[in-house]
Amino acid sequence: MAELDTKIHHGATPTNRELVQENAQLKAENQWLKEQLGLAKHRLFAPSSEKSPTGQEALLFNEAEAVAAPEAPEPVHETLTYTRRKVAGQRELNLSGLPVEEIEYRLSEEERVCPACQGSLHEMGADVRTEIKVVPATVTVVKHIRSKYACRHCQNHEIKTPILTAPMPVTAFPNSLASPSAVAHILCQKFVEGSPLYRQQAALQRLGFELSRQTMANWTLAGAGWLDKLYARLSVRLRQRDIAHADETTLQVLKEEGRAAQTGSYMWLYRSGRDGPPIVLFEYQPTRSAQHPRQFLKGFSGYLHYGRLCRL
Repeated sequence: MAELDTKIHHGATPTNRELVQENAQLKAENQWLKEQLGLAKHRLFAPSSEKSPTGQEALLFNEAEAVAAPEAPEPVHETLTYTRRKVAGQRELNLSGLPVEEIEYRLSEEERVCPACQGSLHEMGADVRTEIKVVPATVTVVKHIRSKYACRHCQNHEIKTPILTAPMPVTAFPNSLASPSAVAHILCQKFVEGSPLYRQQAALQRLGFELSRQTMANWTLAGAGWLDKLYARLSVRLRQRDIAHADETTLQVLKEEGRAAQTGSYMWLYRSGRDGPPIVLFEYQPTRSAQHPRQFLKGFSGYLHYGRLCRL
Protein backbone atom coordinates (compact mmCIF):
# COMPACT_ATOMS: atom_id res chain seq x y z
CA MET A 1 0.00 0.00 0.00
CA ALA A 2 2.78 2.42 0.94
CA GLU A 3 4.79 1.42 -2.14
CA LEU A 4 1.79 2.11 -4.35
CA ASP A 5 1.30 5.57 -2.81
CA THR A 6 5.01 6.29 -3.40
CA LYS A 7 4.72 5.35 -7.08
CA ILE A 8 1.72 7.60 -7.55
CA HIS A 9 3.49 10.42 -5.72
CA HIS A 10 6.49 10.17 -8.09
CA GLY A 11 4.29 10.03 -11.18
CA ALA A 12 4.66 6.31 -11.88
CA THR A 13 1.60 4.48 -13.22
CA PRO A 14 0.53 1.57 -11.00
CA THR A 15 -0.01 -1.76 -12.72
CA ASN A 16 -3.35 -3.54 -12.87
CA ARG A 17 -2.09 -6.17 -10.44
CA GLU A 18 -1.16 -3.49 -7.92
CA LEU A 19 -4.58 -1.85 -8.24
CA VAL A 20 -6.34 -5.18 -7.69
CA GLN A 21 -4.16 -5.84 -4.64
CA GLU A 22 -4.89 -2.37 -3.26
CA ASN A 23 -8.63 -2.82 -3.82
CA ALA A 24 -8.63 -6.18 -1.99
CA GLN A 25 -6.70 -4.69 0.90
CA LEU A 26 -9.09 -1.74 1.21
CA LYS A 27 -12.08 -4.10 1.17
CA ALA A 28 -10.53 -6.20 3.92
CA GLU A 29 -9.85 -3.11 6.04
CA ASN A 30 -13.39 -1.84 5.44
CA GLN A 31 -14.89 -5.17 6.50
CA TRP A 32 -12.69 -5.23 9.61
CA LEU A 33 -13.81 -1.72 10.56
CA LYS A 34 -17.47 -2.72 10.10
CA GLU A 35 -16.98 -5.70 12.40
CA GLN A 36 -15.28 -3.53 15.02
CA LEU A 37 -18.13 -1.00 14.85
CA GLY A 38 -20.74 -3.72 15.24
CA LEU A 39 -18.86 -5.20 18.20
CA ALA A 40 -18.60 -1.79 19.84
CA LYS A 41 -22.35 -1.19 19.39
CA HIS A 42 -23.09 -4.61 20.85
CA ARG A 43 -20.92 -3.98 23.92
CA LEU A 44 -22.44 -0.54 24.44
CA PHE A 45 -26.15 -1.20 23.93
CA ALA A 46 -26.86 -4.94 24.07
CA PRO A 47 -27.49 -6.89 27.30
CA SER A 48 -24.46 -8.84 28.47
CA SER A 49 -26.26 -12.19 28.09
CA GLU A 50 -27.55 -11.47 24.60
CA LYS A 51 -25.64 -12.45 21.44
CA SER A 52 -26.26 -10.53 18.23
CA PRO A 53 -26.99 -12.78 15.25
CA THR A 54 -24.53 -12.71 12.40
CA GLY A 55 -25.17 -9.71 10.17
CA GLN A 56 -27.68 -8.20 12.60
CA GLU A 57 -25.94 -4.82 12.46
CA ALA A 58 -27.02 -4.45 8.83
CA LEU A 59 -30.69 -4.69 9.87
CA LEU A 60 -30.71 -1.70 12.20
CA PHE A 61 -32.59 0.50 9.72
CA ASN A 62 -34.04 -1.85 7.10
CA GLU A 63 -35.19 -4.71 9.31
CA ALA A 64 -38.81 -4.41 8.19
CA GLU A 65 -37.86 -4.50 4.48
CA ALA A 66 -35.52 -7.45 5.00
CA VAL A 67 -37.89 -9.59 7.08
CA ALA A 68 -41.30 -8.73 5.60
CA ALA A 69 -43.03 -11.15 3.20
CA PRO A 70 -46.27 -9.48 1.97
CA GLU A 71 -47.20 -12.41 -0.26
CA ALA A 72 -47.11 -14.92 2.61
CA PRO A 73 -50.46 -15.48 4.41
CA GLU A 74 -50.65 -15.36 8.20
CA PRO A 75 -49.72 -18.87 9.37
CA VAL A 76 -52.08 -21.22 11.14
CA HIS A 77 -49.12 -22.38 13.23
CA GLU A 78 -46.74 -20.21 15.17
CA THR A 79 -43.10 -21.24 15.40
CA LEU A 80 -41.22 -20.84 18.67
CA THR A 81 -38.46 -23.34 19.35
CA TYR A 82 -40.91 -25.88 17.98
CA THR A 83 -44.11 -25.85 15.89
CA ARG A 84 -47.44 -26.07 17.64
CA ARG A 85 -51.04 -25.37 16.76
CA LYS A 86 -52.48 -22.19 18.18
CA VAL A 87 -54.90 -22.65 21.05
CA ALA A 88 -58.46 -21.81 20.09
CA GLY A 89 -59.48 -18.43 21.46
CA GLN A 90 -55.91 -17.36 22.18
CA ARG A 91 -56.30 -14.16 20.13
CA GLU A 92 -59.51 -13.23 21.95
CA LEU A 93 -57.81 -13.89 25.28
CA ASN A 94 -54.92 -11.64 24.30
CA LEU A 95 -57.34 -8.83 23.38
CA SER A 96 -59.62 -9.26 26.38
CA GLY A 97 -58.00 -6.52 28.46
CA LEU A 98 -58.18 -3.82 25.80
CA PRO A 99 -60.98 -1.27 25.32
CA VAL A 100 -63.27 -2.09 22.42
CA GLU A 101 -64.53 0.35 19.78
CA GLU A 102 -67.30 -0.89 17.50
CA ILE A 103 -67.95 0.61 14.07
CA GLU A 104 -71.13 -0.56 12.32
CA TYR A 105 -71.69 -0.50 8.57
CA ARG A 106 -75.34 -0.66 7.54
CA LEU A 107 -77.30 -0.18 4.37
CA SER A 108 -79.77 2.67 4.27
CA GLU A 109 -83.50 2.03 3.81
CA GLU A 110 -83.23 2.92 0.14
CA GLU A 111 -80.39 0.42 -0.36
CA ARG A 112 -82.21 -2.51 1.33
CA VAL A 113 -83.83 -3.62 -1.92
CA CYS A 114 -83.44 -7.08 -3.48
CA PRO A 115 -81.62 -6.77 -6.81
CA ALA A 116 -83.62 -9.75 -8.17
CA CYS A 117 -87.25 -9.06 -7.20
CA GLN A 118 -87.03 -5.54 -5.74
CA GLY A 119 -88.37 -6.86 -2.44
CA SER A 120 -87.38 -5.54 1.00
CA LEU A 121 -84.22 -6.97 2.60
CA HIS A 122 -83.99 -8.01 6.24
CA GLU A 123 -80.81 -8.28 8.33
CA MET A 124 -79.65 -11.89 8.56
CA GLY A 125 -76.33 -11.48 10.37
CA ALA A 126 -73.02 -9.66 10.23
CA ASP A 127 -69.38 -10.24 9.40
CA VAL A 128 -66.92 -9.13 12.05
CA ARG A 129 -63.34 -8.09 11.32
CA THR A 130 -61.08 -7.42 14.31
CA GLU A 131 -58.01 -5.18 14.23
CA ILE A 132 -56.02 -3.15 16.72
CA LYS A 133 -55.72 0.63 16.61
CA VAL A 134 -52.72 2.41 18.09
CA VAL A 135 -53.26 6.06 19.03
CA PRO A 136 -49.96 7.99 19.08
CA ALA A 137 -49.09 10.46 21.79
CA THR A 138 -50.89 13.79 21.62
CA VAL A 139 -50.37 17.10 23.38
CA THR A 140 -53.55 18.65 24.82
CA VAL A 141 -54.02 21.92 26.67
CA VAL A 142 -56.02 21.36 29.87
CA LYS A 143 -57.48 24.46 31.51
CA HIS A 144 -58.50 24.09 35.16
CA ILE A 145 -61.30 26.60 35.74
CA ARG A 146 -61.89 27.12 39.45
CA SER A 147 -65.20 28.79 40.24
CA LYS A 148 -65.64 31.22 43.13
CA TYR A 149 -68.87 31.81 45.05
CA ALA A 150 -70.11 34.78 47.10
CA CYS A 151 -73.23 35.54 49.12
CA ARG A 152 -75.56 38.22 47.70
CA HIS A 153 -77.10 38.97 51.09
CA CYS A 154 -73.76 39.49 52.83
CA GLN A 155 -72.50 41.47 49.86
CA ASN A 156 -75.45 43.89 50.13
CA HIS A 157 -76.03 44.04 53.89
CA GLU A 158 -72.90 42.94 55.74
CA ILE A 159 -69.44 44.42 56.16
CA LYS A 160 -67.61 41.27 55.02
CA THR A 161 -68.58 38.89 52.27
CA PRO A 162 -67.38 35.29 52.57
CA ILE A 163 -66.04 33.78 49.35
CA LEU A 164 -65.92 30.04 48.76
CA THR A 165 -63.71 28.46 46.08
CA ALA A 166 -64.27 25.05 44.54
CA PRO A 167 -61.54 22.51 45.38
CA MET A 168 -59.00 21.72 42.65
CA PRO A 169 -56.12 19.24 42.37
CA VAL A 170 -52.74 20.59 43.42
CA THR A 171 -50.51 21.60 40.52
CA ALA A 172 -47.43 19.54 39.76
CA PHE A 173 -45.07 22.52 39.99
CA PRO A 174 -46.07 26.12 40.79
CA ASN A 175 -46.31 28.41 37.74
CA SER A 176 -45.55 25.56 35.39
CA LEU A 177 -47.23 23.85 32.44
CA ALA A 178 -46.25 20.47 33.88
CA SER A 179 -48.94 17.93 34.69
CA PRO A 180 -48.45 14.54 36.37
CA SER A 181 -49.13 12.79 33.05
CA ALA A 182 -46.60 14.97 31.17
CA VAL A 183 -43.87 14.37 33.75
CA ALA A 184 -44.65 10.63 33.85
CA HIS A 185 -44.42 10.48 30.04
CA ILE A 186 -41.00 12.17 29.98
CA LEU A 187 -39.65 9.93 32.77
CA CYS A 188 -40.99 6.79 31.09
CA GLN A 189 -39.57 7.73 27.70
CA LYS A 190 -36.16 8.52 29.17
CA PHE A 191 -35.64 5.71 31.67
CA VAL A 192 -37.86 2.93 30.29
CA GLU A 193 -37.70 3.49 26.53
CA GLY A 194 -34.16 4.93 26.61
CA SER A 195 -35.09 8.07 24.65
CA PRO A 196 -32.86 11.05 25.59
CA LEU A 197 -34.35 14.48 26.15
CA TYR A 198 -33.19 15.91 22.82
CA ARG A 199 -35.11 13.19 20.98
CA GLN A 200 -38.19 13.86 23.09
CA GLN A 201 -37.85 17.55 22.28
CA ALA A 202 -37.87 16.72 18.56
CA ALA A 203 -40.85 14.38 19.00
CA LEU A 204 -42.85 17.10 20.76
CA GLN A 205 -41.94 19.54 18.00
CA ARG A 206 -43.47 17.15 15.47
CA LEU A 207 -46.64 17.21 17.59
CA GLY A 208 -46.70 21.01 17.36
CA PHE A 209 -45.40 21.90 20.83
CA GLU A 210 -42.07 23.46 21.75
CA LEU A 211 -40.58 22.27 25.05
CA SER A 212 -36.91 22.86 25.76
CA ARG A 213 -34.52 20.20 27.03
CA GLN A 214 -33.76 22.39 30.04
CA THR A 215 -37.42 22.47 31.04
CA MET A 216 -37.73 18.71 30.63
CA ALA A 217 -34.55 18.26 32.68
CA ASN A 218 -36.05 20.39 35.46
CA TRP A 219 -39.24 18.32 35.37
CA THR A 220 -37.19 15.11 35.47
CA LEU A 221 -35.30 16.18 38.59
CA ALA A 222 -38.47 17.38 40.30
CA GLY A 223 -40.30 14.20 39.34
CA ALA A 224 -37.53 12.17 40.98
CA GLY A 225 -38.63 13.77 44.25
CA TRP A 226 -42.06 12.20 43.80
CA LEU A 227 -40.46 8.81 43.23
CA ASP A 228 -38.37 9.13 46.40
CA LYS A 229 -41.53 8.83 48.49
CA LEU A 230 -42.72 5.84 46.48
CA TYR A 231 -39.26 4.24 46.72
CA ALA A 232 -39.21 4.66 50.52
CA ARG A 233 -42.65 3.12 50.86
CA LEU A 234 -41.77 0.14 48.67
CA SER A 235 -38.56 -0.48 50.62
CA VAL A 236 -40.64 -0.70 53.81
CA ARG A 237 -42.97 -3.19 52.14
CA LEU A 238 -39.99 -5.22 50.91
CA ARG A 239 -38.55 -5.56 54.41
CA GLN A 240 -41.90 -6.86 55.61
CA ARG A 241 -41.78 -9.84 53.24
CA ASP A 242 -40.52 -13.30 54.18
CA ILE A 243 -38.25 -13.74 51.13
CA ALA A 244 -36.01 -11.27 49.33
CA HIS A 245 -33.37 -11.48 46.61
CA ALA A 246 -30.26 -9.33 46.25
CA ASP A 247 -27.50 -8.95 43.69
CA GLU A 248 -25.06 -6.31 42.46
CA THR A 249 -23.42 -5.40 39.17
CA THR A 250 -20.60 -3.08 38.20
CA LEU A 251 -21.40 0.41 37.00
CA GLN A 252 -19.29 3.22 35.62
CA VAL A 253 -20.28 6.73 36.66
CA LEU A 254 -18.91 9.76 34.84
CA LYS A 255 -18.19 13.11 36.50
CA GLU A 256 -18.81 11.84 40.02
CA GLU A 257 -17.47 14.27 42.58
CA GLY A 258 -14.27 13.09 44.21
CA ARG A 259 -13.92 9.97 42.03
CA ALA A 260 -12.25 9.30 38.72
CA ALA A 261 -14.40 8.16 35.79
CA GLN A 262 -12.49 4.85 35.66
CA THR A 263 -13.39 4.03 39.27
CA GLY A 264 -15.72 1.04 39.55
CA SER A 265 -19.10 1.53 41.21
CA TYR A 266 -21.98 -0.82 41.91
CA MET A 267 -25.72 -0.94 41.36
CA TRP A 268 -27.45 -3.10 43.94
CA LEU A 269 -30.72 -4.82 43.09
CA TYR A 270 -33.29 -5.98 45.63
CA ARG A 271 -36.37 -7.97 44.71
CA SER A 272 -39.20 -9.57 46.63
CA GLY A 273 -40.16 -13.21 46.30
CA ARG A 274 -43.34 -14.69 44.89
CA ASP A 275 -45.37 -14.12 48.05
CA GLY A 276 -47.22 -11.11 46.69
CA PRO A 277 -46.95 -8.35 44.08
CA PRO A 278 -43.31 -8.05 42.91
CA ILE A 279 -41.17 -5.24 44.34
CA VAL A 280 -37.95 -4.39 42.49
CA LEU A 281 -35.65 -1.67 43.85
CA PHE A 282 -32.23 -0.40 42.72
CA GLU A 283 -29.67 1.32 44.92
CA TYR A 284 -26.39 2.90 43.79
CA GLN A 285 -23.36 2.41 46.02
CA PRO A 286 -19.69 3.22 45.38
CA THR A 287 -18.46 -0.13 46.76
CA ARG A 288 -19.40 -3.80 47.07
CA SER A 289 -19.19 -3.74 50.85
CA ALA A 290 -21.59 -5.94 52.81
CA GLN A 291 -22.60 -2.95 54.90
CA HIS A 292 -24.79 -1.69 52.04
CA PRO A 293 -27.27 -4.62 51.96
CA ARG A 294 -27.20 -4.76 55.76
CA GLN A 295 -28.20 -1.10 55.92
CA PHE A 296 -30.78 -1.38 53.14
CA LEU A 297 -32.41 -4.50 54.65
CA LYS A 298 -32.23 -3.30 58.25
CA GLY A 299 -35.24 -4.76 60.06
CA PHE A 300 -35.70 -7.58 57.52
CA SER A 301 -36.07 -10.93 59.31
CA GLY A 302 -36.86 -13.27 56.44
CA TYR A 303 -34.70 -15.27 54.05
CA LEU A 304 -32.34 -13.46 51.70
CA HIS A 305 -31.24 -15.22 48.52
CA TYR A 306 -27.84 -13.92 47.46
CA GLY A 307 -25.80 -16.67 45.82
CA ARG A 308 -27.02 -19.05 48.48
CA LEU A 309 -30.05 -19.16 50.79
CA CYS A 310 -29.16 -17.55 54.09
CA ARG A 311 -30.97 -16.05 57.05
CA LEU A 312 -30.21 -12.54 58.23
